[in-house]
Amino acid sequence: MANKITGVNGPITGWLDGHTYLIGLMAYPIRHSMSPTMHNNAFAKLGLNYTYLCFEIGNDKLKGAVDAIRTLDMRGSNVSMPNKKEVIQYLDKLSPASEMCDAVNTIVNDHGVLTGYTTDGIGFVQSLKDEGIDIKGKVMTLTGAGGAATPIAVQSALDGAKEIRIFNIKDDKWAQAEKNVKTIQEKTDCQVSLTELTDQEAFKQSIAESDIYCDATSVGMKPLEDKTLVSDPSWFHEDMVVFDTVYAPRTTKLMQVAQKAGVKHVFDGIGMMIDQGAASFKLWTGKEMPTDYIREIMFSDDNK
Repeated sequence: MANKITGVNGPITGWLDGHTYLIGLMAYPIRHSMSPTMHNNAFAKLGLNYTYLCFEIGNDKLKGAVDAIRTLDMRGSNVSMPNKKEVIQYLDKLSPASEMCDAVNTIVNDHGVLTGYTTDGIGFVQSLKDEGIDIKGKVMTLTGAGGAATPIAVQSALDGAKEIRIFNIKDDKWAQAEKNVKTIQEKTDCQVSLTELTDQEAFKQSIAESDIYCDATSVGMKPLEDKTLVSDPSWFHEDMVVFDTVYAPRTTKLMQVAQKAGVKHVFDGIGMMIDQGAASFKLWTGKEMPTDYIREIMFSDDNK
């Protein structure tokens, strides 16, 4: 999809000038990102003099890139893989959620002081709120322990989830999952547990007892678009939420299974993606992102 800038009165050109604030996205690889389309259209819609650019930066160039935020007086930057943990050592402060996640996806530059935030979990919680669902007091089964699952678990706990049951295979993310459990137990009142995903009976029972099932793994995304961790519709009950953080394809295999089960609230990751961007947007600009407009721009039939 092309990075079009539409603005209020049609296409905008020549909106950059000597007063434009620069915001970046530092990751590798990153040229595929939809974030420039989202943020630049939001800036244009609100008439804000900002621009958002991608920079292919890995760990080897990260220190210099972060130094450049200060040197060039950039307003800030998003950070994605492989830099979310590595970047912390170059920052001055961290938000409580970033400290708990040990990861950063948003940097804000306040007169040379760089603060790291993580907005992925905020995006998850807000996307549920957008649908009239409050995480507070809920029991959630969560699969995964990586870059999406960790902030989802942490932010859900911070926002009052009653219990989070994490399921993961014993892979390279298992140690992170153990750390997530310990951190949440120490910092919040949320009950949290970790179980191997191979224990299918425990997994099935947990989903049956949960208000929310969230798959924060890459299962369902290419090249695994024909896969799902839950293939039996009988595992779900109709009053629960089934949430897949994947947003391409638009209807994942998991979502198909949930729909077959008659689940009332089945969501893909589009809302989370937009709302995490909106949280970063507000940190930089102090303004609310026009999320309905952005959803229309980015996910209309023409842009699927």
